[in-house]
Amino acid sequence: MLIIPAIDLKGGRCVRLRQGLADQETVYGDDPVEMARRWAGEGAGYLHVVDLDGAFQGKPVHTDVIGRIAAAIDIPVEVGGGLREDGHVQALLDAGVDRAIVGTRACVSPEAIALLASRYGPNLAVGIDARDGIVQVRGWVESSGIRAVDLAAQVDGMGVQTIICTDTATDGMLTGVNAQAMGDICRHVSCRVIASGGVHTVDDVRALKDLAQDNLDGIIVGKALYERDVTLAELTTAAKG
Repeated sequence: MLIIPAIDLKGGRCVRLRQGLADQETVYGDDPVEMARRWAGEGAGYLHVVDLDGAFQGKPVHTDVIGRIAAAIDIPVEVGGGLREDGHVQALLDAGVDRAIVGTRACVSPEAIALLASRYGPNLAVGIDARDGIVQVRGWVESSGIRAVDLAAQVDGMGVQTIICTDTATDGMLTGVNAQAMGDICRHVSCRVIASGGVHTVDDVRALKDLAQDNLDGIIVGKALYERDVTLAELTTAAKG
């Protein structure tokens, strides 16, 4: 499993939110490109970037800075946040992003996902952000009423190769992972799954590793790294077992 550091962009700065709430913001840096270089320099093999303003506004806001991030480091970058149109996906890929993540669109326009999966293959991922097993959309401010496991199975059947599953109740809280929910997603699909939300210590990585799900491909970590509660090297060692 890869340990994937996260950079969340809001107002051009690197921030973390508690449970995705826009008014629960902590700023960790004013230079997202330099932050990306930091994680690459510490040995990250992949980088996760979220355009928070894009998620809230329904259209990408930070495409320019994301392009600079992709150009500045030698590791691949995946990006989500506000990708509601085909052109949004293409613009990010043109900017040098390895994988574009669609979230809300998988719920409101599921018929488009199969076409996107066919067109972009491994360069497309679907983000499934759930609270108590129910998918949240539009920057996590609305509940879709759709079960996360059902959406996961649906997009898997459409040819999506990667699902990024975030437990929004634990995201940014440093309270530990919801390993049961991640295991349920993994068992419902054959595609790769990347887990996100709540990682605080190496024990959280071990809890996910102990699920013994071959398709659990990576773990996104944010606040624990920024607060220096654990290092990227320590998490990577735990992931390797």
